Order: sequence, then structure tokens, then C-alpha cells
Amino acid sequence: MDASDKQYRILIVDDSDFSRHSISQMLDSPRYNIIGEAANAKEAINILKDRVAHLAIIDVVMPEVSGIELAEYITENFKNTSIVMISSLGQESIVIDSISAGASDYLQKPFKREDLITSIEKIVSNIQED
Repeated sequence: MDASDKQYRILIVDDSDFSRHSISQMLDSPRYNIIGEAANAKEAINILKDRVAHLAIIDVVMPEVSGIELAEYITENFKNTSIVMISSLGQESIVIDSISAGASDYLQKPFKREDLITSIEKIVSNIQED
């Protein structure tokens, strides 16, 4: 199976139902398998305990546990899961905190499907070399 046939398992974490649904629609392709959608960090961690994800798409601003805290947790505990942070916030400090927490990329909402796909493809191209 060559790299272009590989299917990537993706977890979407966002407290907004609309955002989760939109991202899921953007990734409606045989190449991407959405293994779960979580509204908060607790749901996300429960999904990751049951299923392996190549990638987690995580919103920065969420109730109780922030996306940045969740990214740190995933980076420490699920080493094979890459992270793309998303947020309507564009402050440089939040981007820096996201990357420091282990995110491979940061997308500001609203983003286009092409931007999301480009980000994911850049990250999964690195996964193939492992």
C-alpha cells in the first residue's frame, strides 16, 4: 500500500457542535477516517484510550480544560498522535503556546477546507517517515 492510499485516523475536539460538524464535512474523504468527535478534553481522552488517532484537531478555547492543556496531555500520553490546534483567536501568544504544547500546526477560524487539508497533509507526510 503506498502512502497515497493510506487512511488517516482523525479525532475532532471542539465544544461547538457546528465546528465539529463543519470539520467532519471538510474531511469527508476515503483518505480520512474520523474516529470520533469530542466536545471536551474528557471525551477526547476517553476516545483516545479506545482508538488510535494519527491526528487530533483541537479547539483552543473549551470549557474546563483548554485545548492547549489537552494538547500537552496528548503529547505526553499519546506519542503517535499529531495535533492541529484551531481557534478564532489569532494572538501570537496563543499560537506559540499551541506549538509549545506539541501542536504541529495552528489554523485560525474560519479556515478553508484547502487550508485544513494542506495542514493535515503536511503533518501526515512526516508520519510516513516514521
